[in-house]
Parts: sequence; structure tokens; C-alpha cells
Amino acid sequence: MTTLTVTAKGQVTLRKDVLEHLGVHPGEKITVNKLPNGRIEVKAAGRTGNITDTFGILKRQGRPSLSIEEMNKIAARGWAGKR
Repeated sequence: MTTLTVTAKGQVTLRKDVLEHLGVHPGEKITVNKLPNGRIEVKAAGRTGNITDTFGILKRQGRPSLSIEEMNKIAARGWAGKR
């Protein structure tokens, strides 16, 4: 269990390990559902499973696009356990 502190503004900062568990990165959104008995449920938002959700996921701002050959080399290194 993780204990968080509420600020004077009523805000809570989620710890890095909690965000990693959710699979959430800076700039992404989470949803909070209010449950009975003062409980809440926190989930990563936007994980709907639609193919359009993946558009632009590999875009590298300010850098040229990778060719298929470059992507294949990177994937092969990953499968081989190399970086």
C-alpha cells in the first residue's frame, strides 16, 4: 500500500512507482472513479484499444523518420537483448 500526502491546495502527487505500475508517462492522463465507502479507482486513461490510439506513437519530434530497415535492425537488437 502507498500513502500519499494531500497538499494545502487539495492536490496529490502520485509516486513514480505508482505511475510506472499504471504505465503512465508525463503528459498522459489518468481517470479516477469514485466508488462507495470513500474509495476511488485510478486507471490509465485512453487505453481503449482502438487502432487510431497508436497513430504517431513512434513519431520522433525533431528527428528524421526511421526506414523499415532501421526499424528491423532495432527490433533485432531488442530481441537479442542488446540496446
